[in-house]
Amino acid sequence: MDFVRTKRPIGGYVAGGVIVAIVAFGVLSLVGRRQVDVAPVLSPPPPPRAHRLVSMDEVVSRASELRPLNSLLILQSDSLLVEEYFWGMEPNRGVNVKSISKSLLSPLVGIAIHDGLIEGVDQPLSQLLPEYFQDAPPATDSIKLHHLLSMTTGLEGTSFGNYGEWIGSRDWVRNALDRPFVCETGTCMTYSTGNAHIAGVILSRVTGKSLLQYASEKLFEPLGVTLRPWDRDPQGYYLGGNNMRLSPRDLLLFGQLYLKRGVHEGEQLVPSDWIDASWQTYTISPWNGHGHGYFWWSRRFAGEPIHFAWGYGGQFVLVMPTLDAVAVITSDLNQRRPRNHTRRIYGLLRSYLVPALASRTSAP
Repeated sequence: MDFVRTKRPIGGYVAGGVIVAIVAFGVLSLVGRRQVDVAPVLSPPPPPRAHRLVSMDEVVSRASELRPLNSLLILQSDSLLVEEYFWGMEPNRGVNVKSISKSLLSPLVGIAIHDGLIEGVDQPLSQLLPEYFQDAPPATDSIKLHHLLSMTTGLEGTSFGNYGEWIGSRDWVRNALDRPFVCETGTCMTYSTGNAHIAGVILSRVTGKSLLQYASEKLFEPLGVTLRPWDRDPQGYYLGGNNMRLSPRDLLLFGQLYLKRGVHEGEQLVPSDWIDASWQTYTISPWNGHGHGYFWWSRRFAGEPIHFAWGYGGQFVLVMPTLDAVAVITSDLNQRRPRNHTRRIYGLLRSYLVPALASRTSAP
């Protein structure tokens, strides 16, 4: 099966109506049985740096100050180092993980490709959802599954200021696909929950099961996690890419699955090649500079590469392969938070969490 495109993806973004190209170094990656030229996971690593010594107590103390952050879980080398809850949060309470739902959707696409239900990431959407392309503009014929997953369809997004109008429409797939192009497909990043929803509808079509049933059977039940129903569109399809509810402990299991390259208790739940493909950088966000793969984000914090699932309001699953670690952060969406709450969490990572884990890794 082919998890990565056979052509070098073009990174770029639209800012103020101007397309800005992002030039990336090409690297060869062996995926499946083909060598493919792809963009790197991250920029070349910086020279080794010394991390300041930080204790886990300091990490927890700083996290407790970042209200409405209400949970912090840290696992390293299979040892749970931190499990702390703040402001009334409880271990097994479900959290609306917002756009972490996109990263939860990503492995299901990889599993469907592995099982032969989808040809690969180069399969055109016009083959997967033909009824939506019968009278569509010719430009939409170039949109492939890869473009949905990497947020590079070129279509105007359904998120941010467009979200309310999109979920108020009669057909969420039609509304997302009928939007105007803001750039040529594959040349810029246009973040859109509509992309994830379309991917979820495709999964329901090819599997003959609801997204809830398929996700439960292939991913959550093997992890020992109960996934409960969430929002549906007017056609009855579960919302792909938003509003799933999981506990912090559930999220930690998901992060650990990716740290272990898709293996849980000896069973390969997610193809390891799909994890590699998901963590490649196909484009760069114009809003924050993060690299984006297949519904996963990547960036260096304190010099260490981190791949992360990220949801609105301060929800994070952070996978740190070089540190053999996973961290989960959740925040209360019902409490007021400062405008810089996300930046404060990044500061926690750079100045406390990553140095603390790195010092443990380098300790004699």
